[in-house]
Amino acid sequence: VQLQASGGGLVQAGGSLRLSCAGSGRTFSSDAMGWFRRAPGKEREFVAAISKNGDTTYYGDSVKGRFTISRDNAKNTVYLRMKNLKPEDTAVYSCAADHGTVHTLVVINPKAVGNLDYWGQGTQVTVSS
Repeated sequence: VQLQASGGGLVQAGGSLRLSCAGSGRTFSSDAMGWFRRAPGKEREFVAAISKNGDTTYYGDSVKGRFTISRDNAKNTVYLRMKNLKPEDTAVYSCAADHGTVHTLVVINPKAVGNLDYWGQGTQVTVSS
């Protein structure tokens, strides 16, 4: 069972990227899913989460209005659309899934993400000024 993030890269400030997180080995349609990020020298931070059927989403304060999380259960994939990127968005972005509700991903201490049911490899996003 694996979650694999992709879509990162180097982009100029103000630009856009779309990250994907593809699940394999099992279906994740019954799991809440989300994104976290970790910038160099900083603590891991919650970015966004989405409920299993996609009708409820949450965002970290620093990305509200700029990032959009979505999912396609038929493709076993969750997405993170990022617009108006800023240099402070530079980080490794990782996806996660949990059998609990979407609130599990919102309230978990980012230091304790190892307690989530599934954690994926990250993808690097670098925003140049």
